[in-house]
Amino acid sequence: MNQSTKQPFILGMDVSFMDEIEQHGGTYRDADGREEDLLTILKLNDTNAIRLRIWNDPVGGYCNLERTVEVAKRIKAQGLQFLLDFHYSDRWADPANQWKPKAWENLSYEQLKLAVCTYTADVLRTLKEHDALPDMVQVGNEITPGMLWDEGRVGGEEHDTDEQWQRFAGLVKYGIAAVKSVDPSIQIMIHIDRGGDNVESRKFYDRFEALGVEFDVIGLSYYPWWHGTLDALRDNLNDLAKRYGKPINVVETAYPWTLEQPEGIEWIMNQEDMLLPGYPATVEGQTKYLKDMLQIIREVPGDLGHGFYYWEPAWIPSKEEWSVGHPNNWGNLTMFDFKGRKLESFKALASVQELDNKTYV
Repeated sequence: MNQSTKQPFILGMDVSFMDEIEQHGGTYRDADGREEDLLTILKLNDTNAIRLRIWNDPVGGYCNLERTVEVAKRIKAQGLQFLLDFHYSDRWADPANQWKPKAWENLSYEQLKLAVCTYTADVLRTLKEHDALPDMVQVGNEITPGMLWDEGRVGGEEHDTDEQWQRFAGLVKYGIAAVKSVDPSIQIMIHIDRGGDNVESRKFYDRFEALGVEFDVIGLSYYPWWHGTLDALRDNLNDLAKRYGKPINVVETAYPWTLEQPEGIEWIMNQEDMLLPGYPATVEGQTKYLKDMLQIIREVPGDLGHGFYYWEPAWIPSKEEWSVGHPNNWGNLTMFDFKGRKLESFKALASVQELDNKTYV
């Protein structure tokens, strides 16, 4: 990372569902029950950064460019850091889904690279026109298996080839070039989902290093019920820091504050045996998880622990039908109760407030 670029320890939140919740009457309250703007509550409780996903042409319009501009302006007005997460899809892009936007389905590989470049630059220029440029950009979301399938697909017997990795890296490079063409100071994060898996993390970033993909920050998802123990997270972060010398951000994580399921709702994380030992599904257990995870990030060698983002801490079950086409399966993994009242687990962020002036280069 450029020595002139310094960033605070990130205490971030991904609130991409906030717009949809607000548009349908959902509200948030502080610990005393007073209704307040969500971003204000977050800022008053030690959050210093917000992450938003952007989809090309999503059903319902939420997380498209127009809506992203409106939310981004609010983020900037609060003086918060802003991370923009390009999915390069009309819907979820993750390890099981990296499907091209419908408008790009029939493009050749060369046309696809140009589409990535043009779209990325257009989004950022539009945000720039509204004084809402992100401080950091993810070129792809959880791209462990590649992106823009099948042209950029990697992994498995069929797609784990040098040719496919080169094609995948080519798409990412065009995205990075587009970001830098709009503002060279925007930091680039490359994000995979293997927070507790050192073997696969090394495999991925070794490939990108060999292919000359230039980026600034390693981003990892870490959900303990999928990605292993906190010890596995610690070992992976420490090894990656020593191996690549780049800042590392746990850019997605969450932990339950209850396993209670309201009638008709099934949470994605709903079993006792999915919990970490010693971390019950209570507000206290969630708080302890966050404190201990943040301590692991703080202790990464070389001051390369960049921070974290909690994924959808405010996706409260405020309605039944959602634009993403499935029910809210996340309402017990939030940092607000079912009615939108702030939980005491925000104290975990206050516990690292002394790091606010710490910088990473």
